Amino acid sequence: MGESLVGAAPISIDHIWMIEQGAPNLILWAAPIMFLLTAIEMVVTYVQENPFYEKWETVGSVLVGLGSVVIGLVIKLGLLYGLVWLYNQLPWRMALQWWTLIPCYIIFDFFSYWAHRISHEQRFWWATHVVHHSGEHYNLSVSFRLSWIQYLKTIFFLPVGLIGFHPIIFFTTNQLAVLFQFWVHTEYIKKMPRWVEFVFATPSNHRVHHGSQEKYIDKNFGATFIFWDRLFGTYQPEEERPIYGITTNIDQKANPFHINFHELKDIIHDVKRAKGFRRKWFYLFGSPVEVARQKQQLANQPLVISD
Repeated sequence: MGESLVGAAPISIDHIWMIEQGAPNLILWAAPIMFLLTAIEMVVTYVQENPFYEKWETVGSVLVGLGSVVIGLVIKLGLLYGLVWLYNQLPWRMALQWWTLIPCYIIFDFFSYWAHRISHEQRFWWATHVVHHSGEHYNLSVSFRLSWIQYLKTIFFLPVGLIGFHPIIFFTTNQLAVLFQFWVHTEYIKKMPRWVEFVFATPSNHRVHHGSQEKYIDKNFGATFIFWDRLFGTYQPEEERPIYGITTNIDQKANPFHINFHELKDIIHDVKRAKGFRRKWFYLFGSPVEVARQKQQLANQPLVISD
């Protein structure tokens, strides 16, 4: 088994198109179904008069999602070249066997937990993720709110590539992980059986992650599996209904450029105004929660006019 799995031949760059065709674009195929289910949820919400959708926020989510799909298509080939190059450097290359999708998915989800957690703990990386949290309503359209610069976080998944999984397995795993997160963005699925809630990032577990209450902030980072949070002390069950959004909610809710880049704009502004390296570093890589608190404290300080 080991001989047939490890030590696969390198992939010729001339045949990169074969790898691209072999790595199915699952997100593109699933997009019509996702839009249909979102439309159904919108209609049900309207009929039941539930406050789960807001018109301009939904428009913003759709525009952000369309932009993410286009950007993903544009950079897919570049990422594939990079992954194939890395794969070819490894002496322990794995052959293309579909059962390796299972360990790859579990390992990928482990690094996804840490990439997600760091995206909440350091402001620079928060700028690549805040898009997803800026909606003040929780519904299926929120799953479309994926940052246009989220691919910077590919660096966190290099260890998965270094293990030697075949590029098709790696790309398929990534897309399956993204698709899994679609269905958890809804208020219509309540708590599931206990064993499901214990293992998976269910809608209930993920609603907590989007909550802005103190006890919900920076909790439940798991993308597919919630047991990472239980293991690393970041798990919080859903108790009272979450209040969605970020600590300072954005305006221009339908403007995809503002939704994507408002935090980067604020970072640049804060770093320019900060005096000294430590302060600049804090505004660039400090905890987003601590940065927001400090800025609020400074805003509340009385203006002192010297003689």
